[in-house]
Amino acid sequence: MKQLLFVSLLAAPLFATAQDLPQPSPAGKVEQIVGLTKVTVEYSRPSAKGRKIFGDLVPYGKVWRTGANRCTMFETSGPIKVEGQDLPAGIYSLFTIPSEDTWVFIFNKDTALWGEEDRKDEMDALRVKVSRGKTEAVETFTIGFDAVKDDHARMELSWENMLVGVDLYADATEPALANIKKALADPKATFGAYHGSARFCLDRNIQLQDALTWAGKSVSMERKYWNTHTYARALAANGKTKEAIAAAEESMKLAQEAKAEAYVKMNKEKIEEWMKTGK
Repeated sequence: MKQLLFVSLLAAPLFATAQDLPQPSPAGKVEQIVGLTKVTVEYSRPSAKGRKIFGDLVPYGKVWRTGANRCTMFETSGPIKVEGQDLPAGIYSLFTIPSEDTWVFIFNKDTALWGEEDRKDEMDALRVKVSRGKTEAVETFTIGFDAVKDDHARMELSWENMLVGVDLYADATEPALANIKKALADPKATFGAYHGSARFCLDRNIQLQDALTWAGKSVSMERKYWNTHTYARALAANGKTKEAIAAAEESMKLAQEAKAEAYVKMNKEKIEEWMKTGK
């Protein structure tokens, strides 16, 4: 019994230490809001360490776990389009099939997978094929997001000299309009809420009459250079060019007083545009 106790005490520090050692391929996590949808990717990040990666360590034409250790997890808080194809909200394991010219991205519904061996085709939720690009040498496998604009983003994978990605799209118009309706139904809605609602619609060229009403409500509650500029845009969008120029001139004066040079410049440009085109 004493010998068993001694062995147990000796082994205990070893087990405790083993759980807290640095990993050869440490875990990574990246998040991005696309429209109003949150996209999260969790993965392990192996490094090249002088090895040839694609076509060797990662064979061409075979399913790859897209990282190391446990399979990469891709989560989207709402429905999203990947390369124009629908992917419902949820959590997926992300696999790829690399080749010299194209890559296949596979979103699989089984999230308990450790590697590619146990993946079943019938559990695939979506497959898309994209062209492979090139980049300068990347030592550590990296997943990130680029071109984040207007409900779009590009999820990119890079390692060695490989760069490949998929386009993501999550339409925020409908949920945003629902949020606007809810916010402006509140009797305590602020001038900022009216301004933000108007600006959203102007930026997307939708519900322009509502945008004018909301922008007008905002400046009637409190006049700032930024909401007065939005009011000017709303007037112009509804064909009220003369009134738009007057509002832009007021916004420019307020911006000058606040030393907000960006808005001074924007107002000057809009006034010149509207005077020239009448629009």
